[in-house]
Amino acid sequence: MRSVQGWQGLRGWAARRARAAGRPSVPPRAHSALEDVQAILTGCLFVALALVFMRDSRLLPGGVTGLAFIVHYASGWALGAALFVLNLPFYLFAWRALGWRFTLKTFVAVAVLALYTELLPRLVGLARLDPVFSAVMSGLLAGTGILILMRHQASLGGLGALAFYLQQRRGWRAGTVQMLCDALILGSALWLLPPGRVALSVLSAAALNFVIAINHRPDRYHGI
Repeated sequence: MRSVQGWQGLRGWAARRARAAGRPSVPPRAHSALEDVQAILTGCLFVALALVFMRDSRLLPGGVTGLAFIVHYASGWALGAALFVLNLPFYLFAWRALGWRFTLKTFVAVAVLALYTELLPRLVGLARLDPVFSAVMSGLLAGTGILILMRHQASLGGLGALAFYLQQRRGWRAGTVQMLCDALILGSALWLLPPGRVALSVLSAAALNFVIAINHRPDRYHGI
């Protein structure tokens, strides 16, 4: 997830690289509205399928989605409704830190994900699901979906927006803030889930971050 300044810097990096290679500098074309729509629909579908794996295995993601899972497990609230409601306060931070376009796309993405989360269990049934496979597969699916959204300057909201806001206003490193919040959320689940399930949730988070770390590097990829 990048601010407007970050995307402009990325374009500048691409132009410098083209000049160094002796090629004419051609700015990358921005995605069209139709491309953004298909990216949100597709990326959220990948993430929603990952949440189906996690819910059926009693695992827990990080971030606000993890809080929604805790509310769902503890109270029986619909997961999609909890996910949508808990994200509402973070749109203010997203708007201030990353601009209204990013915030609008994020709001739509969270709404689509909440809808998918309630719809997919009616379409997909998993008779047997190994928890280790579920942890790895859900992380890979969620990472792929989030990567699609990031390439279209959108996200699934939550603590990432708060982390960027604190980085801009307080100078706190966004990655560190996100990591600490995820650790607190996963740690707080120990009263609700067995330690083995929490450990598998950490494995799922590692798989997710592996996908993003390998495939979202500005020194290697510059599609926007």
